[in-house]
Amino acid sequence: MDLSGLKVMVIDDSNTIRRSAEIFLSQAGCQVLLAEDGFDALAKITDHHPDVIFVDIMMPRLDGYQTCALIKKNPKLARTPVIMLSSKDGLFDRARGRMVGSDEYLTKPFTKDSLIKAVSEHSGGRPR
Repeated sequence: MDLSGLKVMVIDDSNTIRRSAEIFLSQAGCQVLLAEDGFDALAKITDHHPDVIFVDIMMPRLDGYQTCALIKKNPKLARTPVIMLSSKDGLFDRARGRMVGSDEYLTKPFTKDSLIKAVSEHSGGRPR
């Protein structure tokens, strides 16, 4: 799968998760933007306009639900796919993710394939 030229943002407070996502996505040709939390991410999203955003649910300060809701409320960003990342695979978490407008829900630990597949499906597999 060639995802060259796609900008993908990964928002997670875990350095390990950010690094593995960055490695997987870079290998597929993506330009990867990293953020440690929602506040850090929102500033970068406005500057860089990523094609797809992965956001961890459990983060300090601004959690994934709040971050997703803020992205989706911004008219310029509302169409950007947001994929929730969580170590919990509960129905409640999935439902809550949908309520704030998330486009998909991936359970951690994710695999390279699941990450690439999600980017490909939500970006149409090619840069817009």
